[in-house]
Amino acid sequence: MKISNQKIYEQIADILIQQIEEGVLKEGDRLPSIQKLAAEYGVSNASIREALNALRIIGLIDIKHGYGTFVKQ
Repeated sequence: MKISNQKIYEQIADILIQQIEEGVLKEGDRLPSIQKLAAEYGVSNASIREALNALRIIGLIDIKHGYGTFVKQ
């Protein structure tokens, strides 16, 4: 069994990046809510927020408060 040194939010960010690169998530697509993503991946809301913030920093998503999170690339 391989043990990962990668933090949970980094693992979630990597999954979302892969989905964007593969076209599962396309430009303009709205991501599910933080709560739905947390339930889907079995992690805390804080981990999802960290992952989304990392994607925002590298320019892959746009977070519009009150509207949602959208794929930017």
